[in-house]
This record gives sequence, C-alpha cells and structure tokens, in this order.
Amino acid sequence: MYQWILPSLLEILAQNQSSVAESPAKAERQWRVSLAATQQLLLNTLATVSGDTTQGLVLAAPAPLFSQPKLTQSLQTVTFSGKPFNPLALMPFQMPDAMPAAGYTNAPDDDEIAARESVLPLLPADPLAAEQFCLVFTDKFTLVLVLATHNNGKKTFSFSFEPEVVQQAWRSLGARVILNDAELFTQLDALVQEYSPVVLDSRIVVEFSQLLLQELTELEETKDSLLGSNNKEDTENNSCPIHNPDVELLQAFAHEVRTPLTTIRTMTRLLLKRRDLAPSVVDRLQIIDRECSEQIDRMELLFKAAELETATSVKSSKTQLTPMCLDRVLQQSIPRWEQAAQRRNLTLNVVLPQQLPTVVSNPSMLDRVLTGLMENFTRSLPAGSHIQVQVIPAGDQLKLQLSPQFLCEDTNKSRTPTTPPIRKALGQLLMFQPETGTISLNMAATKHLFQAIGGKLIVRQRPHYGEILTIFLPLEVSSNQQNLGVKS
Repeated sequence: MYQWILPSLLEILAQNQSSVAESPAKAERQWRVSLAATQQLLLNTLATVSGDTTQGLVLAAPAPLFSQPKLTQSLQTVTFSGKPFNPLALMPFQMPDAMPAAGYTNAPDDDEIAARESVLPLLPADPLAAEQFCLVFTDKFTLVLVLATHNNGKKTFSFSFEPEVVQQAWRSLGARVILNDAELFTQLDALVQEYSPVVLDSRIVVEFSQLLLQELTELEETKDSLLGSNNKEDTENNSCPIHNPDVELLQAFAHEVRTPLTTIRTMTRLLLKRRDLAPSVVDRLQIIDRECSEQIDRMELLFKAAELETATSVKSSKTQLTPMCLDRVLQQSIPRWEQAAQRRNLTLNVVLPQQLPTVVSNPSMLDRVLTGLMENFTRSLPAGSHIQVQVIPAGDQLKLQLSPQFLCEDTNKSRTPTTPPIRKALGQLLMFQPETGTISLNMAATKHLFQAIGGKLIVRQRPHYGEILTIFLPLEVSSNQQNLGVKS
C-alpha cells in the first residue's frame, strides 16, 4: 500500500529492487557520490553543440543539482519544491504555449512565465516532499536517483537505469503535474518520450559504474590523505568524532544556503535567455549570476571541508590522484582572481612558466580550492595592495606562491603592512573577520583540503611582506625532467 494517493519515487524503486534504510550520513554520501558520477556521465555523453540547443530533461528536488555550464545550457530543468517558506514553491511550473517537441529554445514573452518556468509545488501531505530525487532523460539513457527520509530519521538511497522503472517514476511525477495543469503534463510527456531510449545501453551502465567507483575512490583517498598526514597538529585535528556538532552544523548550513542560491541562479539564467532585456538589466542579472555562483562554490567548499572532518578510518594504500593539465585550470581561474582583486581595489600579477607541467591532483577540486584560497587572501588585504602570484618548478613539485605588496600612496616603495586583520575562531573549521564580516575556512581546514587533493599549503608571516601562502603540487613523473623557462 502506498502512503498517499500517489506513490513516492522510493516506493516505485522498492517494488523493483531491494532497499535498506541506512544512517543519514551513509545514505547522503551515496547520494552525493552518485550525483557526481551522473554529472560526469552527462558531460561525457552530451554532444557539444552551439547555441541553446536542448539535449535533455532533468526533473529534480529540492533544487537544480547540476552547475556545470555545459549542463545548465544543454538540459531543461524542472524543480519540485515542498517548502512553504520558499516563495518560488508557490509558483506553478509554466512553459511557453508554443514549444518544439525536442524542447524550447526561445525565451518566453512574459516575465512572469520566465520567472516561474522551473518550479512546481508539492502538496504538504505529499510524501514526495520528504525525498530528494533526480530523473534524467536524454537520448542516450534515462536514470532515476532517490534519497528518502523515513519517519525514524533513517534514510534510503536507490537508483535505476531501467527504462520501465524510470517511466513509472515519470508517471508518478506526471500525475502530480496534472493536479496543476493537464496541458502542461501533455507537453512534458512529449519531451519525456522524445528523450527516452527504448532499450537500455549496457555500456552506459558500465561507464556509470566506473565513474561511481572513481568518485568513491576519490572520497576514500581524500580521507586517507587527510588522516595519513605526519603533521602532529593536523593529526590532532583529524581525530574529531564523526558526530561533531560543529561539523554537522556546518554541513547543514552549507546545504541550506546552497539550495536557494542554486534556484535563484537558475531563474536568473532563464531570464538572461530573453532577447528583449535592456542592457542595464542584463548587466544586473549577470552580477546576480556571478555572485550566486561564487557563493555556491564557497558553500560546496565548506561542505567538502566538513565532509573531510568526518573521516574515521585509515587505509595503508598510498593516495592515487589524477594527472591533469594545470594550464587549463589556471586559464579558467586567473580571470576570476583578477575580477575578485579589482572589486576590492587590488592589483594582481601572475607569473607563469613558459610551459606548465602536468601535476597530479583532483581536477574537480583543485580549481575550487585555489579560488577559495585566493578569495580569502584578497579579503584580508587593504585596498591598494598588490598581489604577486608566481608559479615555478621546485624539484618534483610545482610551487604556486601568493605574496602581497603594500604600496604607499605617494611612492612606489613598499612599506611594512598594517596590523594583520583580526580573525576569531568559529567552532572547529571556520574563522570570522569582524572588520569585513567575512566567514571563511580556518587555515587548518584549508590545509586539509590541499592535502586531500595531493598538495601542501605552507603559511609564513614576514614582517616586511605580510602573509605569504605557498602551495606545492606534485608533478607527474614524466614531467620531472622538463626544462621550463619563465614568462610574465
């Protein structure tokens, strides 16, 4: 028997496979790892096309789940929400009257429709409101993932690639859409049938399994790297209990902030697709999009740091990370660093080798950790400061150093910096800077993040130079003997 007049997605999956209630931490970890694997699978399978061509449909709750630009541009997303305090949840999902069968690309003519077109409310009595889920429809595969919370506090995670199971999940969601708008259901159902392959491709399942193992391995390796440190201070910090209240509070805070920001960013990007917006409106929307993206990245970094602190087991195997092209990461990161510096009236100079070697790190985390470090670094400097970023080979490692230079107003001579900013500890992982109102990861947690991605962070205080941050990243073996010149 169903709990309600319509089955929840977990009930549908439970009819087709066995499921076991787990501890919340374990089930949530399975959910996050599976979402990461799903995102990578989508990136691998979606074609590279220009323009706003839609290549798939995602039905998700409680917020849009994928933030990669390629996916936000290629996938049409419908968000379900059951939270009454969220004003977006009071808005019914709407779509343009004329929509091509393969998904619309033209922006709506009405501002209200554009603002509402991604959100569908759930009734308070609906048990689906207690589930986080993701239904993916593309011409390559369909997939349903569900994380459900039980009355006893335990959680269950399940997923399925079976087309029939995914269709059952769609029929359950579609029935809820009918409660709001029967015509809308017809339009969405046409999209579902357009994208749904008839036969499950076993190669897709194999690729997903490999990605899932990769994500699980990276998660375990970050824990091993964190716990395997020979630094006494880090070892003491790593021994915190898994149910540390500070860590659990930070995880909950990061999740609750990230969810509405992701929804706001999705609404903003939908509005930016309009062709009749004034340039001033476009500029403001782009600022909103940028600010949301920056804060979402900050919250994900906080969440990752909290996740590392819950590590409790140590394995003897050596951490294995992935060889990656640092040049590609820096090409994406440096423009953001320059923008962050300009907004705070700082100048930034980056000195790079003529040829950047291949480093061994975590590609999905390195950019985020570096950007977070740069963000905190620029917030701690007074206006008018100059930042020097230098990347140079150092034996079997690559050294990336951040150093400030404080200039007098009437001369180009550097001066001794003013008193370092006051920083107060907030629990185990955070620090607070009263002068700016900034909350950020403390240096110990930041060092742990760099350890998790195969690197090392060293912080030095020098009287005439201020705080100098040095990051070391291991080089790929084949790159150790390269003879690198320097360019500025």
